[in-house]
Amino acid sequence: MNSQEIQQIKESICDIGRRIYMNHFVAANDGNISVKVSDNEFYCTPTGVSKGFMTPDMIIKVDGEGNKIEGNLNPSSEIKMHLRVYKERPDVKSVVHAHPPVATAFAVANIPLDDYILPEAILFLGPVPICDYGTPSTMEIPDSLAPYLQTNDAFLLKNHGALTVGNSLIKAYFNMESLEYYAKITLLTRLIGKKEEIPSDQLDKLVKLRKNFHVEGKHPGMVRYSDHSEDRSKEALADRITNAILRELDQ
Repeated sequence: MNSQEIQQIKESICDIGRRIYMNHFVAANDGNISVKVSDNEFYCTPTGVSKGFMTPDMIIKVDGEGNKIEGNLNPSSEIKMHLRVYKERPDVKSVVHAHPPVATAFAVANIPLDDYILPEAILFLGPVPICDYGTPSTMEIPDSLAPYLQTNDAFLLKNHGALTVGNSLIKAYFNMESLEYYAKITLLTRLIGKKEEIPSDQLDKLVKLRKNFHVEGKHPGMVRYSDHSEDRSKEALADRITNAILRELDQ
């Protein structure tokens, strides 16, 4: 990799940093971004610096253990979760961690994003799980990702924020944008008090479209992560029984 390519990667990381800052996905010095350049080399954002004010000379290179290879500043202590992703997902070339407000609110409320309401969310993200709470900067957060790493490209971190991955930096960032948009629409439908999910036969068509569009990355399929999925089924059954009884009474 020549110096021009390296400079372009650093500038791209700074550009995405500005985007997550200007979109209010982070505040102050929150969040971190990384890009894989080889099996044991990764460029990442520094600790203690606002993602909206980074310059290319601030970007750091680390190895697969998180040791600094080059750079004047120090890497974020949360680089551990990035490295776990790269270790278990060879297809991933970039990781973005942020605290988008609405998605983070769902993470704080322990509510996964698994309503089947938007074709784009189903097509590109699928249901988004909540990873168990872990203390920032420890191995608890990387460990909490492990159950979902082979099936998902977007994750809610309980009481913390969100993490998205992709086969490029822009894809990882777009997944973060899509995640927050999905969370906003989900919130608004709950405030309205009504939602109509996409029928199951249409869900199958969307999953097939993903293959036709050659969408790369992982997709969990149409699963329910919610702890209340069984309650939802019972509630739906109760509604059907009630409606059947009312129809009989009307006859």
